[in-house]
This record gives sequence, C-alpha cells and structure tokens, in this order.
Amino acid sequence: MTQPTVEFLQAFSDAWNRHDIDALMSFMADDCSFHAVAGPDLLGRSFVGRDAVREGFQLAWQTFPDAAWLDADHFIVGDRGVSESTFSGTKADGTRIEARMVDVFTFHNGKIAVKNAYRKDRPPVAAA
Repeated sequence: MTQPTVEFLQAFSDAWNRHDIDALMSFMADDCSFHAVAGPDLLGRSFVGRDAVREGFQLAWQTFPDAAWLDADHFIVGDRGVSESTFSGTKADGTRIEARMVDVFTFHNGKIAVKNAYRKDRPPVAAA
C-alpha cells in the first residue's frame, strides 16, 4: 500500500467538514482506534475497532451539530502524521467552542490505524 500524503490528510479533514462518516471510515484501517479529546482515561475516551470508531466520530457531530475544523495544516514523517486546525462548534445549549487542536496519526498499510486528538482547553466563546 502507498504511504499516506498531506493530500490524504486534507481529504480526511474535508470529510470531517462534510460530516461524511462513510468517507471518514474509508481512511481508517480495519484495526483502527480513536482517542477523543475528552474522557475519563489518560487518552481521553478510546474507541477501538471500526464500529466503535464510527460511533466515536459520529459523537462529535451529535455534540456539535455545526462542527468544523478550519485552517488545517498537515505533515507526515514516516508512519506518523499530524493535522493542526481550529475546531469550531456549538452545543445544543448554545455553548460555543473555538480552539486550536491537533490530531496525531499512526498509519498502517496506507490507512489511519490511530487517530489521537488533542484540543486546547479554552473557555466557551461568545456565540457567532
């Protein structure tokens, strides 16, 4: 399989912004895992396996129906990659989050094996 490229990560980012779960899952390895920005464990909340990762990805849009990842910048070194972006989203209660974040990826056989998300812990911002 080919090594992922910056264009691969941009296409993954674009799928997030379209809220396209099927496209997102096409980037993920069969034995994938996703470590969310928040949760009770050292790595936040972990979703392991395709079905769990799919559920974890969809939770982002359920929590923030207008979620967007803006101003993306990507780089890849060997079997690791990073995407930096500004996360923007509004919860059902009107709480608006806008903060810089990174996703750290591990690739396996040309797909994303691990997506580990980190976001600045910033207070809510005024609604747009």
